[in-house]
Amino acid sequence: MKLAPPLPRNAAQLTAFNREFYESLWSQSKLIEPQCFNTWPLVQSLVNASQSRLEIAPGMRPRLPLRDTLFIDLSVSAIAALQRQGASAALGLVTSIPCAGATFDFVCAFDIIEHVEDDHLALSELARVCTAGAMLLMSVPLHPEHWNAFDDFVGHRRRYVPAELAQLLAASGFVIERSAVYGMQPKSGWLLDLGSWYLTHQRERAMWWYNRVLPFSLRFQGKLALQDGLIETDGVDEVLLVCRKRASLT
Repeated sequence: MKLAPPLPRNAAQLTAFNREFYESLWSQSKLIEPQCFNTWPLVQSLVNASQSRLEIAPGMRPRLPLRDTLFIDLSVSAIAALQRQGASAALGLVTSIPCAGATFDFVCAFDIIEHVEDDHLALSELARVCTAGAMLLMSVPLHPEHWNAFDDFVGHRRRYVPAELAQLLAASGFVIERSAVYGMQPKSGWLLDLGSWYLTHQRERAMWWYNRVLPFSLRFQGKLALQDGLIETDGVDEVLLVCRKRASLT
């Protein structure tokens, strides 16, 4: 049976839900360093051309180097863990980034704008803190018709229609330069349901497995197959986007 997106929560309700969910998750998770993810070769190539970096909502899964990157998250546990590793980290939201405008030339925002009520504001904030020509590396889930129990469980507000996503980015001053299929969500619905049930009803056991299985599974990630522009998105559950901020909106 195909699920419909949930009844809209307002911005405060969404923030409260995500803060509670991810604080609980990250407080019991181990931090995995950026080098473990298949995004690392791409990140390295972009880091070499950057001078100031920001990552929004990394949780315990940062993609940018821990050194010389500012991390902003709503989870106290994630902030503390990053700081213990010597990273600069502070509390904040993607809809209200606590940084001056035109500060960063490389910004990372994985799996975040689908969680907020006002994604126009989120992208406006990302654009605000970017310098002209800055790179934005982000990922989002696609196709509203593919909404499932996992989307409900993790606090998604929406999935994106690809053409509308490109328009939304353009309206915020970003151009999609490259993209790739992304994500590790299981294709099996029953696996998602089982994982959600254990996280809800047997959390300690679920987190024991999560902290052991995820690092192992990362070894089997495929290489990112980046293509110019926006990839063909039929059958793609999540997309990674390499965007550049235009010098002006005119």
